Amino acid sequence: MKATKTQILIVFSFIAIYIIWGSTYLFNKVAVTELPPFFLASIRFSIAGVLMMLIAKIAGANFKISLKQLKNASIASLFFLILGNSVFVWALQFVDSGFAALIASTQPLFVLLILRFIDRKPMQKKSIVGVTLGILGMYLLISQQELVTSEQTIIGILVMLGCVLGWSYGGVFVSKADLPKNFLVSTGIQMIVAGAVLALISISFKETWSLPTNWSANVQIAMLLLIFLGGIVAFTAFNYLLKVVSTEKVATSAYVNPVIALFMGWYFLDEKISTQSMVASVVLLTGVYFITSRKRR
Repeated sequence: MKATKTQILIVFSFIAIYIIWGSTYLFNKVAVTELPPFFLASIRFSIAGVLMMLIAKIAGANFKISLKQLKNASIASLFFLILGNSVFVWALQFVDSGFAALIASTQPLFVLLILRFIDRKPMQKKSIVGVTLGILGMYLLISQQELVTSEQTIIGILVMLGCVLGWSYGGVFVSKADLPKNFLVSTGIQMIVAGAVLALISISFKETWSLPTNWSANVQIAMLLLIFLGGIVAFTAFNYLLKVVSTEKVATSAYVNPVIALFMGWYFLDEKISTQSMVASVVLLTGVYFITSRKRR
């Protein structure tokens, strides 16, 4: 039996959010060591958003959207790109990229709790086991004195947890919201809105702006990869998947992202992986498995 076009798109979209997003922790860590975080995010999303709209125009997409769709796309941008991504990148100044990816892997746990609060349905046994293991894994992860070395690290971890909560709610919101029907247009609007808002935030924080010609080669490469792979390819795939498969299945990227991020952080940035971090990641990802493998009612 031949795979349909939709099935092929779904497979490639999952590859994008699994592999590409796992690598963006490294790219963001490289870029944020040299560029102010909100300036970095503003440039990244502004360029990616404009390119996305140009691609949509070339593809003959319908740009006609309602005021409600524009509002919902802006709300999605707030939870995904401004809070969930850009503020998370700000916190990367104080936390290793692999460690940050493990914190982000709690997303399915937050999605489950948000859906539980919204739908008010009793948790299944697998969900209860998953939540328990998730909380235990998080405790093992953040209780390491050798990693939590300063007050800034603690602040970074707490901010990241807030970002994951925001991103998780954004996923639930988008799965139910009326957004522009074309995924290129929807993603482009979200990125342009985020780029504009983040530019204002950057200015208000008096961040130093600079031209790409003044950046190091590593930062230039990281920015290009963030714009084209992390932004245009992976974020479009993410928005597409939220509309064609369940939110919980999309959240399974939490299995693969930390593995990719931990390996790349160790290989390229010489980040240390402690034994307790490895144990915590196994416990945490086992909890994620129980949450995402439960039967949907």
